[in-house]
Amino acid sequence: MSATLVVRHHVADYAKWRAVYDELEPLRAKHGCTAKRVLRLPEDVNDLLVTHDFPTVEQAGAFAGDPGLAEGMQRAGVDGPPRIEIFASA
Repeated sequence: MSATLVVRHHVADYAKWRAVYDELEPLRAKHGCTAKRVLRLPEDVNDLLVTHDFPTVEQAGAFAGDPGLAEGMQRAGVDGPPRIEIFASA
């Protein structure tokens, strides 16, 4: 059963966030991420919806709970707590 991890958060500066996001590619690969997508609100380009696909719910959960992700979000300037949800394929 495949899974999609959905993250919604606001960042202080998209360019700074994007640089850190790109640095975290090895972390995503470590957990088996097979696809990713970054979307921004047109009226606020710092308001983001990010999706990551994984082969299993367990891999998505492991990525979401990895301390490296939390550290990266902090360095990237995420404003406030992110909303993180995992959806399984039906």
